[in-house]
Amino acid sequence: MDLFLSQTFSGLASGAIYACVALAVVMIYQAIDHFNFAQGEMAVFSTFIAWQMMDWGLSFWLAFPFCIIISFVGGMAIERVVFAPIRNAPVLSHVIVFIALFSIFNSLSGFIWGYTIKSFPSPFPDDKLIDSNLIGSHQVGMIAVVLVMLGLIYLFFRYTPIGLAMRAAAAGPESARLVGISVKRMLSLGWGLAAAIGAVAGMLIAPVVFLEPNMMLGILLYGFAGAVVGGLTSPGGAVAGGFLVGVLENLAGTYLIGSDLKLTFALIIIVGVLLVRPSGLFGRVVVNRV
Repeated sequence: MDLFLSQTFSGLASGAIYACVALAVVMIYQAIDHFNFAQGEMAVFSTFIAWQMMDWGLSFWLAFPFCIIISFVGGMAIERVVFAPIRNAPVLSHVIVFIALFSIFNSLSGFIWGYTIKSFPSPFPDDKLIDSNLIGSHQVGMIAVVLVMLGLIYLFFRYTPIGLAMRAAAAGPESARLVGISVKRMLSLGWGLAAAIGAVAGMLIAPVVFLEPNMMLGILLYGFAGAVVGGLTSPGGAVAGGFLVGVLENLAGTYLIGSDLKLTFALIIIVGVLLVRPSGLFGRVVVNRV
């Protein structure tokens, strides 16, 4: 029972990161109807920026907000400079640009900071926050930070004028334009917010997997799995899917398939959900009239 509980709590901690990535993926998907294959590499680049600021002497909790702001501005800039000019281009053009961004950010991270593995300090104390061997302090901190961030994002989209405008622009761009909402500006804000969420995920997972240019490859796959499981049309569903995938892959790795096949398990989840329920567990079925 202790092993089961330990793996479940560990899965929730990992799932918190997958939930962040899944939410960022869904936000971009709702904006342009495509997966952002470079989401993980953007998060890695942001994490390296945070590491550099800490190497210059800043504490984690000072580098953390600075990195989020830089990532937010960078995400908006990418949308304005790269994707706005090709918004009406064929799907294949978008896919190629995403792959190019993946390669660019991966290569820049390695060129600037090198490919050697770097340790990333945890902001949470080494002492156990709770009197138990079932979960570590960093895992508790990861879950707490992510839940606070998700709560703030929910309040932002639910109660602020900008958040409501972003939801309207994603749900119906033409209708949003008719009521005076600048869809272009909302898309840029969506990209910026997705980049900032990815940066949070990168900074929280780096102390666990260590910092190097390829650290987010597997995590991005789990994030995709969480987004598909929860539903690409449901940000809340994507978050739930991320937590669910985290717990399932941890338990499956412990009791069924071993740690070597965890990534394969994520792919199996994606294929299985698409076969049984393509819209995801919480997504809505989209019907097009012809």
